[in-house]
Amino acid sequence: MVHPSRLYVPVAASSVDLPRSPGVYLFKTDDGRVLYVGKATDLRSRVRSYFSNNPDRQMIPELIKSADDVSFIVTNNPSEALVLERQLIREHKPRYNSMLKDDKSFPFLVLTDEDVPRIMYTRNPPSQSRRWGPFPDAGAAKRMVQLLRRQFGIRDCKELLPQGCLSMHIGLCAAPCIDTSGYQAKVDASAKVLDGQAKELLAELVDEMKESSDAMRYEEAATIRDLIAAVRKTQSQQVISSRFYRDCDAIGFASRGDLSMVVVLHAKDGIVQSKESWALVHRGDIGQTVARFVSEHYADRMPPALILSPTPMVDSVSAWLHERRGSSVEVRVPHRGDLATLRKLADQNAEVQIDKRSTRQSGSLEQRSADDGAALLGLESLDHIVCFDMAQLQGDEKVGACVVLRNGRPSKKEYRTFIVKQDVKDDLRMMTEVVERWLKRQEEWPDLLLLDGGQTHLSYIDSMLQEHGVGDRFHLAALAKREETLHRRSADPMILDRMGRVIVHARDEAHRFVNSYHRKRRSKRSLKDPLEEIEGLGAKKLQALIRYFGGRKEIVHASREQLQQVPGIGPALAGRIRQHLRHEL
Repeated sequence: MVHPSRLYVPVAASSVDLPRSPGVYLFKTDDGRVLYVGKATDLRSRVRSYFSNNPDRQMIPELIKSADDVSFIVTNNPSEALVLERQLIREHKPRYNSMLKDDKSFPFLVLTDEDVPRIMYTRNPPSQSRRWGPFPDAGAAKRMVQLLRRQFGIRDCKELLPQGCLSMHIGLCAAPCIDTSGYQAKVDASAKVLDGQAKELLAELVDEMKESSDAMRYEEAATIRDLIAAVRKTQSQQVISSRFYRDCDAIGFASRGDLSMVVVLHAKDGIVQSKESWALVHRGDIGQTVARFVSEHYADRMPPALILSPTPMVDSVSAWLHERRGSSVEVRVPHRGDLATLRKLADQNAEVQIDKRSTRQSGSLEQRSADDGAALLGLESLDHIVCFDMAQLQGDEKVGACVVLRNGRPSKKEYRTFIVKQDVKDDLRMMTEVVERWLKRQEEWPDLLLLDGGQTHLSYIDSMLQEHGVGDRFHLAALAKREETLHRRSADPMILDRMGRVIVHARDEAHRFVNSYHRKRRSKRSLKDPLEEIEGLGAKKLQALIRYFGGRKEIVHASREQLQQVPGIGPALAGRIRQHLRHEL
């Protein structure tokens, strides 16, 4: 039985004077709205920890700023606090409790159960598909997809197009939409690699890397090196289906100081299917932190018959799990075998999650700006941005460029420049050509493709992307300079504020880079010998002319017959030279 005792106090460190008793505490506003509910073995210590100079969660300063009061309810023991906390969270649905939850599923690699299978990177595998995973390192899994597509030509498009698609034309797809012969063998080979039988492929990649390195193509060698690492890492991380993975949950744990991450992997029917994770305050007792996760996680769902834990559960939590299920719940701490492998994977994913969170909390301003931009646009991440801009002068020297931002920082090794090949003068068709050429070389899609322009640029490029079947692979936006207005697909224009600074930075960097390239092109042209513009007169023939006549002045006054005396200069070329010089004079 719970014996409540309430006390309302101002949210100030000097005023927080709570009992050293187990219970539940509530951060509230003046109008009685509950912002956060927590439980504690020692109410005074727990609540005072929220006023430390170095809060371990981003939400804590916001919570303290928003709250007007703290109330508490004393309970007889921590077990009662556990139950009461869950009841109050369900009743009040506090906003800061929900902010802790990361409800993403775990990524898998999938070969679909279709007549013409396709490969997928997904967090929600189709029920009838062949799947491999889960993978704590999403980047390694994505690179594995790229490798299999490059190596075997496995399709990834959602529908078969009778005319083929962009991936076919750039050599990333075996084009089963046109001819299915031999395609199933390629699918089977890909499955063998995913099953861990990649010895031959790895040997080929090692040889290819060595060859590139010996030829001093170091960037190419580095790319192959990353592919090799992706294969090895992906194979080492995936959890193979096991008959032991019946209806069970594996709990992983990692901590950095007062911050901890608890992860649970859900296994059913022999396969790990999803994960959930919570960032929690950690006071040095793993058992207490895990117990808090368990109380939150299973409060509104049925506990499985088997839970794999990093630490033994206290009797009160075990009893509560038994009560929630209505039958026995076995809690094990496995040390060997398939169950231990599964439990260690949960730990590994917790480490990945806490490293990511710790980096973002204490990391660079650039990463924070990328995170702010993602939040502003409602995206999962904005860690990879590609931005395009064009430049020309009176229809001459038409060039384009793209810049790349990784985690908010310019990745200059990925910058690219383009000389417009078409005889067009408007920015729209110039940019369409440049983006289309960029598409053909891509093995990794960005989070956002950004254009320096307005709604018209967005519509043009979007239509081209749809024609190539890649319109849904990444987000597309155009940023107009006037009032920093961002245009997006199926969304109202947005005037960017401080949270959009990473997008503005990408646009400004693209503008700087393309103009710098344009100036270099113009400067180079101004220093160029006009004779170099003559069709068929290359550097060697021009040198031969200068050696024969002794200088450019003599070439200007030479007749067609005299020009033909120079080795390599025929009648037609001599005529073009005379015509060009006559026009110049």
